[in-house]
Amino acid sequence: MRIVDVVCSAGKTGFYFDDQRAIKKGAGHDGFAYVGETMTEGFSSIRQAGESISVQLILEDGQVAFGDCAAVQYSGAGGRDPLFLAKDFIPVIEKEIAPKLIGKELENFKCLAEEFDGMLLDGKRLHTAIRYGITQALLDAVAKARKVTMAEVIQKDYNTGLEISKRPIFTQSGDNRYENADKMIIKSADVLPHALINHVETKLGNKGELLLEYVGWLRDRIIHLRDTENYAPILHIDVYGTIGAAFDCDTVKMADYLQTLVDAAKPFKLRIEGPMDVEDRDKQIEALAALTAEVDRRDMGIELVADE
Repeated sequence: MRIVDVVCSAGKTGFYFDDQRAIKKGAGHDGFAYVGETMTEGFSSIRQAGESISVQLILEDGQVAFGDCAAVQYSGAGGRDPLFLAKDFIPVIEKEIAPKLIGKELENFKCLAEEFDGMLLDGKRLHTAIRYGITQALLDAVAKARKVTMAEVIQKDYNTGLEISKRPIFTQSGDNRYENADKMIIKSADVLPHALINHVETKLGNKGELLLEYVGWLRDRIIHLRDTENYAPILHIDVYGTIGAAFDCDTVKMADYLQTLVDAAKPFKLRIEGPMDVEDRDKQIEALAALTAEVDRRDMGIELVADE
């Protein structure tokens, strides 16, 4: 089965693009919007509609495979790729990538994914949103060619040796982190609540006291609302680098504070996303590695993950 054509169309994402630098500097709210000057290249306002590109691969038997090129909320900050605007990147896909896709045999997803994920344009890798959408479309295409699920394609082409099983559902509250947490608990979400802790003074607290209070409330709320004692979700909280900002990226002080969060979350497992943001990809990796080493040395039982 081959790809015979590629069609792109602009779309909107489920959320928004936010200028993280402006928000960290204290941009105020005007309803759901933010007020103030933008600080990150490409932004026309601090919060603007998220954009996507739908990539449709037309197969020779008439089937259509889909992939969505979509970027993260805080594009252009912390070493991330720049703001992903459809008008800027549809021409890139149509001119540079589509000709390489047309005619491709859909035999092995792993090989196809590696080819396009590693593709260089002017000596640089493609925008992460494009790599995500193109490989997603290729996965769907290979699955349609074989008439199996995408999970089965991954299982075979990567020789995982794993049984296909249910994956934990991750939920995100947005700023309405109390009422939306209730909704998640009532539906027994596997991972909750994200919580959107993206400002030190108003959400984390200058000494971390606001987040600590929230974690304690969340633990108590789960115990109060759950319909079975077997329900024990992972508490996943994205702090957007605010812990590092509050504690000057001091690894020891940050680990001390993380221990208080672990204690407040018990008996539930705690996962913290983006504990610090040093605005440089390589330095970010080094900083997170150092903090992870300190946390592991203390055997704190907390999981730290990078903020994509």
